[in-house]
Amino acid sequence: MENTKMFCMQCEQTAGGKACTNAGVCGKTANTAKLQDELTGSLITVARKGVAIDGGLLLESLFATLTNVNFDDAALSRLVEQVGQPYYDLYRIRDADEDVCSLKTLLLLGIRGVAAYAYHVLALGYDVSEICAFIRKALAAIGEDGHGLNELLPLVMECGKVNVAALELLDKANTETFGVPAPTTVSRTIEPGAFIVVSGHDLRDLELLLEQTEGKGVNVYTHGEMLPAHAYPELKKYAHLKGNFGTAWQNQQKEFDGVPGAFLFTTNCLMPPKVSYADRVFTTANVGYPGLVHIGEDKDFTPVINKALKLGGYSRPQGGGAFTTGFAHGAVLGIADTIINAVKSGAIRRFFLVGGCDGAKPGRNYFTEFVKQTPKDTVILTLACGKYRFNDLDIGTIGGLPRILDMGQCNDAYGAIKVALALAEAFGCGVNDLPLSLVLSWYEQKAVSILLTLLYLGIKNIRLGPTLPAFVSPNVLNYLVENFGIAPTTAPEADLAAILA
Repeated sequence: MENTKMFCMQCEQTAGGKACTNAGVCGKTANTAKLQDELTGSLITVARKGVAIDGGLLLESLFATLTNVNFDDAALSRLVEQVGQPYYDLYRIRDADEDVCSLKTLLLLGIRGVAAYAYHVLALGYDVSEICAFIRKALAAIGEDGHGLNELLPLVMECGKVNVAALELLDKANTETFGVPAPTTVSRTIEPGAFIVVSGHDLRDLELLLEQTEGKGVNVYTHGEMLPAHAYPELKKYAHLKGNFGTAWQNQQKEFDGVPGAFLFTTNCLMPPKVSYADRVFTTANVGYPGLVHIGEDKDFTPVINKALKLGGYSRPQGGGAFTTGFAHGAVLGIADTIINAVKSGAIRRFFLVGGCDGAKPGRNYFTEFVKQTPKDTVILTLACGKYRFNDLDIGTIGGLPRILDMGQCNDAYGAIKVALALAEAFGCGVNDLPLSLVLSWYEQKAVSILLTLLYLGIKNIRLGPTLPAFVSPNVLNYLVENFGIAPTTAPEADLAAILA
């Protein structure tokens, strides 16, 4: 490993299914990867020494190391300087015993995901001190050379537990700030006139942009994981929040090209922009890319607004159709009696939770085909950007509801957990005894933390695809298979037959 330019295996698309060693498939350079390693190593030193560090800096720094967040070496260098500690060399982890390396990597990627969720909680003014305390504990353990499986396995499970708390707190922060989401039809038509497209996950940044664009003759559209924002009362009250542009993050280089509008990225899911549209892409918070205009902590979006006005938008409507979103846990549990009766009567045979992080690697059409082939007496619950593989399909209704129920962002995963636990209580059984099957796609570190949450909750027989993580060693994989029944996705028809049997 010492002879490679970099070593990164944190996402699903990693080169050769093993590791990126020259440049990241995501587009980051070897130097960017080195700075992210230094930043992570500095945080490990902070944790091992017990050095005091601001919780916001801790979360921002970890979030900046996630896939498709920060490609800006200058911004990463500033974070390294702010942390201000010698860095623990991550190659000490990578050169360790295979299973120790696997568990430490699983724990590190898990806390990066936790940090991303906690970052949004903190942005809305809620206390994340207990979450940060665990993150420091986990970082210290990652840097402890003497730790083996007995010390690391409990911490990996505890990471899942802490992520439940982070997701629950984020759900509370979002609903108390923006209201309780309700089922909403979202237009896919781009109307004539100047417009801004907002991507990422940060609802607060979207709200600030809506406030600053009100009355300015600029429409606002969501993109990717921001689609569920339309379901929140305090956001949908803005008449110029018009609809949704495009699909999932991995299509942006094609979908953004030649578009006469401005684009604002609030969190992860940025791809290196093409030269043809880079002049109209803006970043804020911890998102960064060299050469793009970054909106700082003052959140003055004037440059974005001016760019949109200058570009002018389309002269006639573009696109068409609609998405439906807003089936968060409040909406689903509001009709719990209807759902329970439908299950008892046989009208609903099974629920499938099909969702997760989408990506560009071949093989993800599995999830489209899986949903297409589900029987008409089944319901598809979905969340995160994986839903774009099938949320434009018309697969009918059941009991007056669409068969595909979009529960929100990956940030809203607590809602799916809450629904599953509530149904288990109503039926007087465990979650694993419900007519519920999980078929999940993973791409980056937030998906890793959600997987650890599901394992902590004891949820078994999850199908995971399109490939298994490169950082999971054979022994660790065997542990997950034997104790939790995790299985890789195979062919849609084969997996469906096995589930329905």
